[in-house]
Amino acid sequence: MRTRLLQRWGSVRPTRLALAVCFFHAGAVQAQLIPAGTPVPRTLKPPVVFVEGYIISCGTTFSHNFGNFDQLFQATSRVSLLFDNCVFSGKPSIEELGNNFRDFLAALKYTDGTPVTQVDIVAHSMGGLIVRSYLAGKQTAAGVFQPPVNTGIRKAVFLATPNFGSSVASFFGIDIQTDEMSTGSFFTFDLATWNQGTDDLRGIDALALVGNDGTGLAVMGEFDDGVVSLTSGSIGFAIPGRTRVLPYCHNNSGFVTAAFLCPPGAPGIAQGKAATDANAAIVLSFLNDTPDWQTIGQAAEQNKFLSIGGGLSARAKSSSDQFVAIQKATASKTLNVNNNAIAWTEFLPAQVQNLTLTTGAGTLQKSVNLPAGYISAVTAKNGPNIARVLPAAGAIQMLNVAPGMFVAIYGTGLAAGTTIADPLPYPTTLGGVQVMVAGTPIGLHFVSPSQINAVLPAIAKGLVTFTVSNADGTHTVNVLVQPAAPAIFTQDSTGTGPAAALNGLTSALVTAAAPLQAGDYVSLYLTGLGTAHLANGLPVADQQPSVTVGGIDCPVLYAGQVPGFAGLDQINCRIPSGIAPSSSAPVVVTSGGRSNLATLSIW
Repeated sequence: MRTRLLQRWGSVRPTRLALAVCFFHAGAVQAQLIPAGTPVPRTLKPPVVFVEGYIISCGTTFSHNFGNFDQLFQATSRVSLLFDNCVFSGKPSIEELGNNFRDFLAALKYTDGTPVTQVDIVAHSMGGLIVRSYLAGKQTAAGVFQPPVNTGIRKAVFLATPNFGSSVASFFGIDIQTDEMSTGSFFTFDLATWNQGTDDLRGIDALALVGNDGTGLAVMGEFDDGVVSLTSGSIGFAIPGRTRVLPYCHNNSGFVTAAFLCPPGAPGIAQGKAATDANAAIVLSFLNDTPDWQTIGQAAEQNKFLSIGGGLSARAKSSSDQFVAIQKATASKTLNVNNNAIAWTEFLPAQVQNLTLTTGAGTLQKSVNLPAGYISAVTAKNGPNIARVLPAAGAIQMLNVAPGMFVAIYGTGLAAGTTIADPLPYPTTLGGVQVMVAGTPIGLHFVSPSQINAVLPAIAKGLVTFTVSNADGTHTVNVLVQPAAPAIFTQDSTGTGPAAALNGLTSALVTAAAPLQAGDYVSLYLTGLGTAHLANGLPVADQQPSVTVGGIDCPVLYAGQVPGFAGLDQINCRIPSGIAPSSSAPVVVTSGGRSNLATLSIW
């Protein structure tokens, strides 16, 4: 790439410092914005916080990066704020800016003095990495994360965010921020794998806009915005169907044009000039809760690149779970290798990729069923491999679990065979397998090569290490333990469809043939209500849930643990009147700000 750039620049070749400006301008607050430290007017929808990206020189205006977005939101009765990177001197790391953003959100107050507890986000380029770093609680020390219990973010739009770095940042790296935004950086890999080997954006409602109007000099034609590739800008790794492609460039800076990264006059993807412009229309629609954004631009699933291919970012570990150096990496083509540590490419065919890593400890092979539409972060190692730790009842919207939860650990090489332990207490070693949470062994109910069922200790909280050990080695991942994460058991064990619920009076399973009626009592069985305390001899959940059936409140009579059944919770409530007869009326359990859905038959 360096040779191609030098050949194209000729006499207009800018300096490294000047061209770095292409990663974003932004700065001073204009009249339509709420100044920093000023109380926020209360409106029907949350304030919109704009998070700017990389800044080489402070003193420019909000409009340099975000155009008229503040005015456009003002026209829809929304207020806007700016997280200004220029307040923090010395080019701090993205992790430090993530912590600064945490403090910024915590300090927001309405004009009546009450805290602002929820915001919407519009983040451009590196600004998106600042938001992701905040969501993960990533710290500058390697492997240290302190995620907030509640994120305070309702919705987020990521504009041209280099989730897996940018080759332009690699070429023009001049400080820690551009180093962290380089392709194949430790920062982007760690951020992509902080929670169970992935990043789910904490389950927030998010949308990504990526441009393809670059000249192709950065990566290839119609595949980049002059700075960020389609696969790097996609959030398909967290949410399917939420990445849209627009014929825009990274920004409309003269430096981008001078370097031939974008054609002259190409619009910048973060420049919201008119409400009818595609980029502005998508952002306004998504954050104002209308469906119009779904028909603007091109879905990733329809794009000629994102529909057939994805990228890959890989590290190698020994069977004892230690990172090892990579000397060479191949899949269906040879991959780039950064710092003998991270192998990467921004595009490969979406198919089974036989990844081969040559390391100082030998050759590692991993079969990767590469999905289309985004870059996948993987770790190749021998021995046990943890893929996911989920509620035993089934997957829930957010990638977290709760204290005392009955969990299922999925992966490969977890055990030599299948072994079941009954009754209680469950042993801490079963079939030659041990599972430790934060260094403490936990009880095991079932082990097999691809699944382990276990019960989390009630004392687990926050981001904890989860380690599986057997005769072939160990593997550790981080698992986020939240105060509550309700997951309803269902009749087909998938976590969806008819709930595993009993009629409280007849003890009959609730089905279409045996539906509930108004006034009936129902017992729902689930896991993830969290810790409990004794009340009248029963283990009652510390954090009491709410239940709705058919959108109507179902008064809770009991919510807590089922005595004698580790990890199993129960909710009793009385079916309200006014529910339309249905064989699949939605039943929603909410606790700790997290909800789970199943269905009930109501007559």
